[in-house]
Amino acid sequence: MKIASFNINGVKARLPRLLEWLVETRPKVACLQEVKSQDEGFPAEEFEKIGYHAIWHGQKSFNGVAILADGVKPIETRRGLPKLNDSDPDDDHARYLEAEVDGVRVACIYLPNGNPQPGPKFDYKLAWMERLRARMRELWALEVPCAVVGDYNVIPHDNDVWAPKAMADDALMQPASRDAYMRLLGDGWTDALRTMNPRGGVWTYWDYQAGAWQRDHGFRIDHMLLSPELADRLVAAGVDKDYRGREKASDHAPVWFEISA
Repeated sequence: MKIASFNINGVKARLPRLLEWLVETRPKVACLQEVKSQDEGFPAEEFEKIGYHAIWHGQKSFNGVAILADGVKPIETRRGLPKLNDSDPDDDHARYLEAEVDGVRVACIYLPNGNPQPGPKFDYKLAWMERLRARMRELWALEVPCAVVGDYNVIPHDNDVWAPKAMADDALMQPASRDAYMRLLGDGWTDALRTMNPRGGVWTYWDYQAGAWQRDHGFRIDHMLLSPELADRLVAAGVDKDYRGREKASDHAPVWFEISA
């Protein structure tokens, strides 16, 4: 079983590239971020034509997540993250969607960027990560095969970026961001891509500006965290880097992992 994640950076703008990738690589589950489409405008019928069923959580012009499954309908289990306290403000960002597909619980996330930092956007990022951790603890307690995948907007290690100094002041590399990510690993979740590439040097994102793609100036912010029930079955993980170089591509490349039956 192959589960993938792809920050598509606009599902309508990248639809030809997205359909191309789905047909050519055929993941069983594909989690999308930055869909940037309201619910009524999501092109579900285009995915159905190639055999994929979808659920989605949209938002006008920003954010948005979706889960596609090959040949089966994802069974939605949660939309949005719960508050930690009754006093927490309502959060209308479309950043979290969770479903069950063939006995595997899959959560698709688009974690806040947090820039500029310091400031309210960075505070929101850290608070969102606390809410994510709380939900992941609930998933852990279910003792079911589970993956929490998507754009985490965190560069965990210095060897996850082409030049640490170039990103030193960015919210993606702040100690607080990294610590929040490491707490998830400390809770027992397995970073699938890191497990298969322990030396780092694997990028999932290249900016459109300054020739970042052509110069391979990228970094790793798309992650796939697996519960023990899935981590024990992990056989492969990688990045479909070539798709970043195609015409009108997203600034992210798809990431994926495979598990044994």
